[in-house]
Amino acid sequence: MSTMSAPQVISHQTVRLSRGSHVSRADGVCVMELASMLAGERFNDHPKSVSRVIAAFLRAYNDAIDDTRRQDLYRCAAQVVGTRSTHATERARLARCERELADLRPRARPKPVRWITRTMCSLDPSSNISGCFDHLAKRLCTSDGGHGRALALIDELVGIQVPAVPPCRLMTGETDVAARS
Repeated sequence: MSTMSAPQVISHQTVRLSRGSHVSRADGVCVMELASMLAGERFNDHPKSVSRVIAAFLRAYNDAIDDTRRQDLYRCAAQVVGTRSTHATERARLARCERELADLRPRARPKPVRWITRTMCSLDPSSNISGCFDHLAKRLCTSDGGHGRALALIDELVGIQVPAVPPCRLMTGETDVAARS
């Protein structure tokens, strides 16, 4: 008589983070696929509820680091759900990534890093920004204290919120023409 074990239920509590994108949860998950699971979205590595800047950086960093350090990204998956925001907030996050990369450059070449902004200036879904963040992820991986620095950068990016611009007020101080009647 053979004993059959029950099939393992694959959930956010049982998956292990791994490199690359995956067809199904059974193949493993990257940090962004885990975020899609936590958000209750369709399983993929481009969750709609996550900032495009943060997601691009985390996809690149997830694939650049070793398996041991990758497991530290579990907390990031939960932390980044709900970070999708305004264009102004995304540009501020992007500028922060540019400053981080500039800080990681050798001091002999102090020219500013602006190619990330040029690549992603429209922030539209069709723009491919992964190559820009690959460079940042690799620099962090190879720098002293880079992993801690990457985790701190993620915390900082999540915290960036540019307030919405208030509506224009008419000369009378009202915000709507209908309010005058």
